Amino acid sequence: MHSDGTEARGRDGRAARMACRLALGIAYRRRCASGAFVTPISAEFQPRLTTTGRVRFTLGEKGMDAIMAQAQGTAHWDENHSRGFLHNGRYFVPERERQVGIIADLIPQPAPGGLLVELCSGEGLLSRALLERFADCHVLALDGSAQMLEQTQATCRDHAGRLTTAAFELAQSGWRRFAEPPHAVVSSLAIHHLDGRQKQDLFADLAAALKPGGVLVVADIVRPPSAGGLDIAARQWDEAVRARALAIDGDLAAFAEFNRLGWNYFRNPDGEPIDKPSSLAEQLSWLAKAGFIEVDCAWLFAGHAIFSGRKP
Repeated sequence: MHSDGTEARGRDGRAARMACRLALGIAYRRRCASGAFVTPISAEFQPRLTTTGRVRFTLGEKGMDAIMAQAQGTAHWDENHSRGFLHNGRYFVPERERQVGIIADLIPQPAPGGLLVELCSGEGLLSRALLERFADCHVLALDGSAQMLEQTQATCRDHAGRLTTAAFELAQSGWRRFAEPPHAVVSSLAIHHLDGRQKQDLFADLAAALKPGGVLVVADIVRPPSAGGLDIAARQWDEAVRARALAIDGDLAAFAEFNRLGWNYFRNPDGEPIDKPSSLAEQLSWLAKAGFIEVDCAWLFAGHAIFSGRKP
């Protein structure tokens, strides 16, 4: 080693660059249908163009922490993932149309002009269903992906005058204060990206934000508490995707892709740190703890559930 430490610094620099490449190269294979967006790496890790035309990354302490966290498996959603899901979602979401209909059924008839909020709107199918079902209401569709918001606008173009879209970060709390109390907040396949504490905070914040009589309706992956339950959920999800592929395309190419991507969470429930589904029982209890009444599960299949609660 040189007396000035340059060799050691060189090794440290190479290690940092390798960590950066590893973190930036991680691509998660399972994604939620709504396009939930996980915060990118810290602003302290920023590319800067040098005078020689090379890109230099500046790493602060928090930036390095973020890099190491991503290297260990906490990647962010990017627009490539959005494009992939816009194609695969039609196959991978069990009983998709039925789920959309049940979510809408769980919303009491709002007063004219009422506000309905969708968290992580993705392709916009649920927002469109709400706009069609409740013709006098306005929908606020939130997502962290610019491509998903653009697709939501396209899907809902016949109701553009009653649709507002906006970018947000699901795990942050600033967006949970609305210009007017919503009549309903709905979410499909997004909240499982939050851990248990974050889910409890979200439920409490939405209970405070809703107008009296308003509802929260969640459609999401739920984690069975037993090995037997995990196996049943895994088999049912495989069967649902297989049937969907045959119904849409007449072949099993989409089912093969589902398996190739390792999308079935219940086959390897601890394999993807970005997925943090809680049990159905836990989430129903958290809704009640947040102050919701009439807490119930309306539908459960293939490890996916639709559950809701109403603000008194």
